[in-house]
Amino acid sequence: MTTKLTTEAAVRAILPPLSGHALVCANGFLSRWACALGDRPECFYMIGSMGLASSIGLGIALAKPEQPVAVLDGDGNVLMNLGSLPMIAVAAPRRFVHVVVDNGVYASTGNQPTISGRVALEEIAAASGYRRVERVRDASAIERELAAFAAADGPGFLLVETEPESGAPAPRIPFTPEEMTARMRGALASRR
Repeated sequence: MTTKLTTEAAVRAILPPLSGHALVCANGFLSRWACALGDRPECFYMIGSMGLASSIGLGIALAKPEQPVAVLDGDGNVLMNLGSLPMIAVAAPRRFVHVVVDNGVYASTGNQPTISGRVALEEIAAASGYRRVERVRDASAIERELAAFAAADGPGFLLVETEPESGAPAPRIPFTPEEMTARMRGALASRR
């Protein structure tokens, strides 16, 4: 039996292949790891607003169709806003990848279990109409799948299985929502 990735290890593997993407990260520990391990102006970290990272990512993808956009989401966040999956699929942004780190718990509030162990989120994405859907369990598979997603039209959905949090989380996000908005707007405007 293979040991699952930690959230930190998963984020370390996810960020490099997404370096050219505008990146919207779900709230909680996931955003904190993304900021600590790979902050850049094209990143927007949710602070509150659980479940809305995918909706914000879709908005960016529709406003800037040639800009690659990625959403780094958690299983609890996706479960909070399942309606965004069919909306993304119908809008069909071709340079959009939705990466869901599924640790089976609401980590930032004390590791209460989600229902993702009994609900295959990637199957919901496939049924919604995402063009490419995969589930992975190790870092090398993350890199391989994200390369395949980049070579194909989206939207794509990659579910990454991880372990629940056990150690200290990464530091809190050092930016206000207004600062992150200004950073991302500036970065995307310079990519005309």
